[in-house]
Order: sequence, then C-alpha cells, then structure tokens
Amino acid sequence: MKLRSIHYFQSVYEQGSITAASRQCFVSQPSITAAISQLEQQLNVELFVRHTGGVRPTSAADKLYPLAREMSENEQAILHLFKDSPAPVPLRLGLMRSLGAQRMSDLLTELTQRIDNLELTLVEPDEPSDARVVLSQSASSSEDFIPIWEDKYQLAIPCNWSLASKPIIKIEDLDGLPFINRTPCDVQDRVKHAMTKCGAQFQSRANIRTIEYTWPMVCAGVGAALLPDWQEIKHNKALVLRPIEGEKLIKQIGLAYSASRLSEPVIAAVISVCRGKA
Repeated sequence: MKLRSIHYFQSVYEQGSITAASRQCFVSQPSITAAISQLEQQLNVELFVRHTGGVRPTSAADKLYPLAREMSENEQAILHLFKDSPAPVPLRLGLMRSLGAQRMSDLLTELTQRIDNLELTLVEPDEPSDARVVLSQSASSSEDFIPIWEDKYQLAIPCNWSLASKPIIKIEDLDGLPFINRTPCDVQDRVKHAMTKCGAQFQSRANIRTIEYTWPMVCAGVGAALLPDWQEIKHNKALVLRPIEGEKLIKQIGLAYSASRLSEPVIAAVISVCRGKA
C-alpha cells in the first residue's frame, strides 16, 4: 500500500470531490482516480460513490479515514524530526477558475521543482497576490502579461446527436438547441448576441459555473456547450467539438505580474517557468 494513495484518499474524503482533491494535491484527476481504484482493489472495498456534485464516502471510507489521517500526521512528524527546516519561500499565486486540472497540475509541478522550499498559497485572482494566472483582458494596466495558453472555443455536442455529423455549425443551427448555460462566460455571451441578431433562441437546459463540470454533462447528453479545446475534452469519445461559422472564439491565458517586482528571485523564477510553457 502506497502512502501517496493514502494521501489522495484523505484529500478526496475531506474535499468531497476528485476535482477539488486534484487541485489540493497538484496532480491530475486521473492520477487521483487511479490511486483510489488501486486502494479499493487492495482493501477489497468500495470507498466512494460518485454523484453529480462529487463523491460520497462509504462506511468503509469512514473507517479508513481516521487511520489515513494518523498516517499522514506521523509522516510529517518523522520528516520534521530528522530535517532542519530551511526558510520557506512564500508565493501567493492567483488562479482563475476553469484553468483546467491538467494544465494547473503541470504548472504547479514545474514551480515546485524550480523553486526550492516553495511555500505556495493559491488564491482567487481578485485577492492580494504576488502574481496571477488570468485571462489577458483581466490583466490591469499596471501589470505586465506573458501569454501561456490560447484556448479555442467550439461547440461541444453529444456524439449521438444528429448535429454532431455537421463539420461546421451555423448560428441558425443553435435555435432551440438545449444548452448547458455556463456563467460567467464572455464567449457564450458573444454567441448568444449573434443568435439574437439572427432571431435564434437560446434554450437553457442546465446552469453551471465551471468548465470541469460542464463537459461531463455534455457527455451525458444533458445539452450542448461552448468549451475550450483542452486535451481531456478533445479526446473524449462521448462528445465532438465543432467550430461555429463566422465566430472566432479565442481566449488567451497567461501570467500577470507587476514589473516592479522583477528583481525578486521568486517572481523571476515564476516568469521563467511561464515563458517556458508559452
């Protein structure tokens, strides 16, 4: 039994969601899922039951959790006992929502590998921070901006819908189409505006905030949605991505920081990591 699997189990139990646990542990969702599955096989029990809002622990998980927490605490105690703790290097990093678990995991992994003794605190983009990963339009006039990713948005359609057979979607095709309404989303607002201009009606089937919960709902056939071309979305066989004719739906995501802090080693290291990913 791997201690890492115990850590992942503890995080899922406390967070109530594999998505939230992946953020806390700075790893991808498949890594969390695989670790939990391996643990269930070793113990020959089911630890969590999935539902639309996340996961629910079983009675077996309730029994395991106190022991898992004790193991984690003992591990930390052993590490502190035999290690002189160097001074931590604090970094408050603002992260926009719907960044994508895989990209976030890759970025945070590189930061922790590049900056020794990094003490990382993740905050909302509008909270005080040393640097922010945000949309280009969210960077203030007092910040410099380094582009990292470019998200191309397309219409995500359940693969068994007849509309999925069309290589290009016209605005008129969206009239009355069941949509998963994601707010806030400026890309969706632009498409809704175009629909209004041509007399097409936007039909909301479900309302949600994050991309991470939206695309599984598309796969389930709840509705269509405007989604970015992330790898985990593009390669999902239960949906297809189709461009909308005449609409260039692109968002640029990058690092926003104050140029006055360039001389600080931790900020310089963050900039170097982000430039390497651009």
